Formats: sequence, C-alpha cells, structure tokens
Amino acid sequence: MPPSRSSRPDGDPVDWAAPTATGPLSATVDLPGSKSITNRAVILAALSARPTRIQAPLLARDTTLMANAMRALGVGIAETGPQHDEWLVQPPAGGLIGGIVDCGLAGTVMRFVPPVAALAHGDSVFDGDAHARTRPMNTLIDGLRQAGVNVSDGGRGLLPFTVHGTGTVPGGRLELDASASSQFISGLLLVAARFDKGLQIHHVGPSVPSLPHLEMTVEFLRRAGVVVDASTPDRWVVAPGPIDMPDMAIEPDLSNAAPFLAAALVAGGSVTVPRWPEATTQPGDALRFLLAEMGARIERGPAGLTVTSGDSISPLVADLHELGELTPVLAALCALADGESRLTGIAHIRNHETDRLTALATELRGIGANVEELADGLAIRPGPSRSHRWRAYADHRMAQAGALIGLRVPGVTVDDISSTTKTMADFPGLWRCMLANADPSPVR
Repeated sequence: MPPSRSSRPDGDPVDWAAPTATGPLSATVDLPGSKSITNRAVILAALSARPTRIQAPLLARDTTLMANAMRALGVGIAETGPQHDEWLVQPPAGGLIGGIVDCGLAGTVMRFVPPVAALAHGDSVFDGDAHARTRPMNTLIDGLRQAGVNVSDGGRGLLPFTVHGTGTVPGGRLELDASASSQFISGLLLVAARFDKGLQIHHVGPSVPSLPHLEMTVEFLRRAGVVVDASTPDRWVVAPGPIDMPDMAIEPDLSNAAPFLAAALVAGGSVTVPRWPEATTQPGDALRFLLAEMGARIERGPAGLTVTSGDSISPLVADLHELGELTPVLAALCALADGESRLTGIAHIRNHETDRLTALATELRGIGANVEELADGLAIRPGPSRSHRWRAYADHRMAQAGALIGLRVPGVTVDDISSTTKTMADFPGLWRCMLANADPSPVR
C-alpha cells in the first residue's frame, strides 16, 4: 500500500477528514516494525565487527533519517531480501568518516548519532527541522565533552552543532542530568564499548523518564556481546570491547498499536494486533494493562493481542512517567470516558516533537472536554463533544490522537495527518482498513 500524503500545490498538508465509526469493529491490524528497535539495531550494526542483516525494519521517516545518517558517516545500508524488506548493514572497512547529518525531527537521530560521529575521522555537522532546533541537546553535548569529544555548538546546547571526530574517544566517567530524556543516556551507551575506557554514566538529577527504553538499549547491547552493568540505580557501566550485532527481526511497534487498540473502546467491538511479543522491553506493552483499567477485555494468544470493548470507557488515573509516548492516545481516550481522568509524571513530554501537554490541553478543549494543564500532566473531564479542526503540531502522536477522537465525534479534521509518516508509512490506509473490518496487508 503506498504512503498517503495529501498536499496543496504549495506543499502544505491538506486537512484530513477523520472517519467516524459506523458500527463495532472486528479488525486485524498488522503493524510495521518498531522505530525504537530499528534505530538501535542500525546503530549497533554500524559499529559491529561484521555485516548485520536486519529483517522487517520499519520504513518510515525517522528510520530513513537514521539510515541516511549512517550512510553519511560511511556505513553501507542496502535493501535486500525477496520483498526488499531487509537491510544489510555493512560497517565501513576504513572506519567511519565525517559527514552532514539531517536529523529531521527524529529524537533518536539527533541524540544517538552524534556519539557515533565522535568515532569518525573528520567533522560531522548536525542540523534538523525548525522545531528540532528548539529541542534540548546540552545534556548530550556535555556528556560528549566529558568523554573527551570536541563539539562546537556556539554555547547554545541546540542544533545545529558540529562534532569534531578524531577516530577515537577516551571515554571514562560521566555525570549528567538526563531527566529531560532517556535518549541522552541511550545514545552514549550504544557506542560506549568503542570508547577507549568504555563509559561509566552517573545520572544526577530528577528521575530519568521512559526507563523501558533504557532497558531496551541495555538488552540490545548485551545481544551484541557488550558487557553492561546496570545493577545500580542511575548508574550504567559499559566495558570497552568489540560489538558483534547478530542478525535480527524487528518486532511490531507496540506504541503505534495504541490508536488501533484504543479504537475498540471508542467504536466498540474488537481489534487484534498480530505477532505481539511474549516478552519485550517496548513501553507499548503496557497497553495491555492500561486499556484493561479503562474497561477493555484483553486476550493474548496465537492470533496476537486482542482488545475488546466493554460497556463503557472508564476514566484513568495513572503515572505515565515511563510511558510518555502513549500519553496523546490515552488522553484522547480519557476525553471520551465516563468520568475525570488524571495523567501525571509526564512533564518531560513538553520537550517532544511539540509541547504535548499544552497541545493536548488545547485540542481536547476544542472538542469540548474540560482540561486542566498540570505542571506534570493533565486532568481531563469529558464534556459535550463538538466538531473541531484538530492540530497535529507536526507530531505523529498528536495526529493519531485526533484520528481516535474522530471515531466518536463527527466533523473532526486533522490538519497534518502526513506527520504520521514519522513512524508509519501509511497510517490513514491502515485506519481505513480497520474501519472496513478488513485484514490490511502488512505495511513495513
């Protein structure tokens, strides 16, 4: 199924009319691969001692930006396999080289690739979309400098900046405050084994958000033969040594499952996501428990994970500190629930693709909900629903939330549904197939 992106002649996105459900669902939605896993696998494969085959990588904007970033540093990435649905990642024989890296609006690119560039021979210039230039980078830049890397950022701690690679990095002990994003620590951990002394990272500050993503990073390092000690809270030690990334298949993106599984509660009926892993470090696995709290019946079996609606949508009171990326869809679901919900622990999502707390409060008020914006979350009380032009703020999760609202509220349009190409090639196509109660073909 080809990507769906509607634009005016001047290139601006055209408003997308969110379809309203006309009856209970009975759909199977085969989701593309995980962005988080794909991008971690590509980094480790690029630093590995041998070529690595990655099966069913996500093909979307963020992973394309990551692949192109690695290519800019001299890594070979070729599409292979009968369906061209595999990547063969070939580390450069002569070592990494400096290059120009377009980060787009991809947090994993802007925070994972600069430590890789520190190992390159030559300068690497990093820049991205307009909003990317507002996202904090000072924690990573400071961590690189502590490790012995020369970074030129004009003292701003923001994109654009230049990493002056010399081919080697001393490494050693770092102290940093990663309370704004776990990606700062993950980015350093992924390359730490290639530093002369490895790394000892000590987090100092408020708690690190999205810890499941750090657990994912540690898991994949160990798969690649890297020795990691994460036994002490707020401390990660990586021993120097080789990286040997094995061939691997990418799991479905469980965070991208959120709007589809939540659709069963909004429209009624059931939605199944095949190939739900038995064990995973993806934060999206928590949907099994969160949607159950909101009144859904959850079944996991050979067909995958199935969510079936209950009689109503129960309100949710939850600390989502480790699950921030699920907040937009859960908040939209809360706006359609039977009582007041309270989502907390998510101050850090103000620094995602947009300030998601303010954006959600604004758009949910637009459809008639009563929303109080808290310092670290949202209090959401449903109100009489009304049609609304839902703004996505160039944020894929916000666009997905608008689509979910549109299932229940007629007349909702999303101003930039194409923003969902960040992590899904054709979200509108899968959404239409779900509403048609059809089994969509997998979209990689």
